[in-house]
Amino acid sequence: MRKGFVKATTITLSAMLFCSSFSLQADAANLSSVLPEGGINIMFTQDSALEVLQLDETEMITEKEWEREESCENIAISIAHDYINIRSNPNQESEVLGKLYKDSAGTILSKQGDWYEIQSGNVTGFVKAEYCATGKEAEELIKELGTRMAKVRVDRLLVRSEATAEGAVLGMVVLDDELVITEETEEWVKVDIEEGFGWISKDFITIYTEFKYAESREEEAARLQKEAEERRRLAQQNAKNAQNTVPVVVSSEGNASGIAVAEYAVQFVGNPYAWGGTSLTNGVDCSGFTMKIYESYGVALPHSSAAQRKLGYAVDGLENAQPGDLICYSGHVAIYIGDGMIVHASNEKDGIKVSDATYRKILAIRRIF
Repeated sequence: MRKGFVKATTITLSAMLFCSSFSLQADAANLSSVLPEGGINIMFTQDSALEVLQLDETEMITEKEWEREESCENIAISIAHDYINIRSNPNQESEVLGKLYKDSAGTILSKQGDWYEIQSGNVTGFVKAEYCATGKEAEELIKELGTRMAKVRVDRLLVRSEATAEGAVLGMVVLDDELVITEETEEWVKVDIEEGFGWISKDFITIYTEFKYAESREEEAARLQKEAEERRRLAQQNAKNAQNTVPVVVSSEGNASGIAVAEYAVQFVGNPYAWGGTSLTNGVDCSGFTMKIYESYGVALPHSSAAQRKLGYAVDGLENAQPGDLICYSGHVAIYIGDGMIVHASNEKDGIKVSDATYRKILAIRRIF
């Protein structure tokens, strides 16, 4: 499972970190961890073993189809000071196809002399082997550089306070949520959600590790052009703001559309949170909140924090964030309002509120405007 994005995004390796395997199973004791609604059908045999999980009307996934095993021996990690050129042939004179940035990962396809042929992101080509960590060295870097993630494979999954089906319910996550794993046992993983750190069963998730990976020449050119356009737009907006003093609720540093989004969003502070909700006044969840705010400005966002983390383009660091940017966390998303603050639909206790953007680890910052 590999998808191509630009430098600041990540590579998804759908395998266990140390090359182990996993399978989808369930028993009667685990049934309380899943609320089979919204197109999810769970069928049990007489001995209560999970037979089939239906994700949608056409995709039927059996237990064997969920088994995965992948070797880590063919992974290369860039240890260059900045990046390694990826070339069309194994020599210094051949065409540069892209860049494998420091700490980025690629899959080794072959070795030719002192060159590796790799595939990383949308780029396939050759890199000098001396600038790559492989084998045991790569495994050690994976521990440090990779972010262990869990992707939820059922519609509603309860998060427990302990690694047992009898643990108190801490919160709930939904289909396709992507959560940071902080601890693992043989059958459970500890994840970071808005309500705190809790446990979910491995039976209902896909476990993978995220890395940065290569950027093609075309992707680099597109990114640099977009960044230049953003700098010009910001400069023009700052000049306009200097001429027209307009009172704002949020930071005035940024483009006009983003500021407008942030100003609109803070108007709903104090309104209630509702899991799965899409009403800015009667109840909304985190991704429903960002979806409805942006909908008012003609932008259609999916009702999923994981999906929103892949939209727009990446912003490098909170110091470069502007009002209106999406601030993405493990299983959560918020809107940046400037001065290191966010507005978000937090949880049932707090509702829509303003928080420090660093109250949890930030996974990504995405700019829509």
